[in-house]
Amino acid sequence: MIKKLSVLYWVFTSGSFCHLLLVIALWLCSYQNVVALSLLPKPGHISSTSELPSSPNSANFQPIEISPTMIPHYPFHGEPMPPMYPSFPKTYDPVLTGRCPVNFSVISSITAKTASDCTQSLSTVVGNVICCPQFNSLLHIFQGFYSNHSDTLVLQNAVADDCFKDIISILASRGANSSLSSMCSVKSSNLTGGSCPVKDISTFEKAVNTSKLLDSCSTVDPLKECCRPFCQPAISEAALQISGIKMTLSDNKNIVEAPTEIDTLNDCKGVVYSWIARKLRFVDANNAFRLLSSCKVNKACPLDFKQPSEVINACRNLAAPSPSCCSSLNAYITGIQKQMLITNRQAIICAAVFGYMLQKAGVMTNVYELCDVDLKDFSLQAYGQEGTNSLSETELGS
Repeated sequence: MIKKLSVLYWVFTSGSFCHLLLVIALWLCSYQNVVALSLLPKPGHISSTSELPSSPNSANFQPIEISPTMIPHYPFHGEPMPPMYPSFPKTYDPVLTGRCPVNFSVISSITAKTASDCTQSLSTVVGNVICCPQFNSLLHIFQGFYSNHSDTLVLQNAVADDCFKDIISILASRGANSSLSSMCSVKSSNLTGGSCPVKDISTFEKAVNTSKLLDSCSTVDPLKECCRPFCQPAISEAALQISGIKMTLSDNKNIVEAPTEIDTLNDCKGVVYSWIARKLRFVDANNAFRLLSSCKVNKACPLDFKQPSEVINACRNLAAPSPSCCSSLNAYITGIQKQMLITNRQAIICAAVFGYMLQKAGVMTNVYELCDVDLKDFSLQAYGQEGTNSLSETELGS
């Protein structure tokens, strides 16, 4: 028995499948020995027939022969074998309204990717970085796909509501978070063009330099777009052209004066996205929209900073490390880092924002350096091995 255990340990550490079958055979043989022996009566035991049982059949003690046909064959060498426990389906048939006039199977590749990026377990953590950008891309692509069968780039309100419900249901049926609408601040009205005055294809193509727009956004350079944007200005220009808004020049920047005009521009950008989506392949449109979202995501800090009163009181007028200051600072940062996973670029912005809040409240000492706070401390990645070097005074603006 000791030898068998040694062989079993060696097999499991070596990972040899053939040896594993051999050990299973040995164990089955041993198991039948035990079963057979268990049939023998204990001393002094008499059966109900008052006869001693006959000796066990010698066949029970013969080695078990395994036919080669019983050994499973895996055609893909190097891939892991299927698990030795039952698997359960992770999808179910969605409950659709039946009123959305779209064949969703045509865009199944994009819905599948969106569901994968927005799973229930990960969406609350990586929603800002991964899930919501992909969800918005899906809506742009759906809007453009819908326009292929009409003369408009948007959906009517009633149809938009029905289609939006179907999209959420399809994503949820594939494991996505069913609260994507509230989590990503997206509504069915995003598919309608809102207050944008131009919504039909004919008027759009007359008002916009479509050749320039398509050349700028058909291929988005992942290395250059965020630093020297090419597609983003083209979208903004097209949105301005169809919005009917007159811009005023101030400080060498185009600034919209009224908040309602900002909303109109954003609605018109949605119309522009729809036109681009109907001109590109689904995968190309998705890649372009995701890259544009990445540029936008890294421009702002998504964390919610509440007034750090305790940190301000404990860290004001320090010249040397203070246990109470660092304890208060670490407790505050621990709270905000649990909100979501953010990128390193976002972490730099968040650190600068929080540092400015402290400085404005009278904390003039670089408490990040005194308390050894890193960029990774502003994100959930602080729990892992990722991260960057400590924050410098230049990054903090102090």
